[in-house]
Amino acid sequence: MKVSVDQNLCYGSADCVYRVPSVFTTVDGFGAVIPGREDAGRDPRVQDAAERCPSQAISITDS
Repeated sequence: MKVSVDQNLCYGSADCVYRVPSVFTTVDGFGAVIPGREDAGRDPRVQDAAERCPSQAISITDS
């Protein structure tokens, strides 16, 4: 499962980075997925970060 961060929705709380620093980072003050970690969507911590994202910018998809 693929994880991504919608830069149009993210407002830079960095909550995702705090929760799962091995998958998320910040780029220009906004959340982003670390290159090569896009397939981490099955990780329960990533799913939790997506559910708790205050701007709902994190999505997890099957493809």
